[in-house]
Amino acid sequence: MNDTTVTLVGNVATAVEYRDTVAGGVARFRFAVTARRWDRERGLWSDGNTSFYTVSAWRSLGANLAASVSVGEPLVVHGRLKVREEERDGQRKTFVDVDAVAVGHDLSRGTAAFRRAARAEPRTQPDQDLWAVAAEGGTAVTPQLVTAP
Repeated sequence: MNDTTVTLVGNVATAVEYRDTVAGGVARFRFAVTARRWDRERGLWSDGNTSFYTVSAWRSLGANLAASVSVGEPLVVHGRLKVREEERDGQRKTFVDVDAVAVGHDLSRGTAAFRRAARAEPRTQPDQDLWAVAAEGGTAVTPQLVTAP
């Protein structure tokens, strides 16, 4: 695929909203990224413009994000960039979204304590045949529903 991937460093701007959907759980929040530049004339750092992104995180990443992140916290977000245009109230507007692949606290600005999340399903051994495991459980399995651990 020819996706555009980005890594953003900024702050959580809105509360994380988590919803269960048919495709799995999704967490969404707005993310603020403000450029900082060194002003040689004044000898100070100054803030530039702030860009806002809507970040979506699916499945376990979304659930872990919703349980771990609050408004104002500094994060590093890595994911696929999506730009879309819509017409609202007779005006054309541009929206920039990021489908997150990885999210973490920005440890240059604080500390964090990592806790491993419990797995929802027991994991099969790498050498086990997935078809045999499904058959033992009495489950009717189609090839589209079986994925490698």
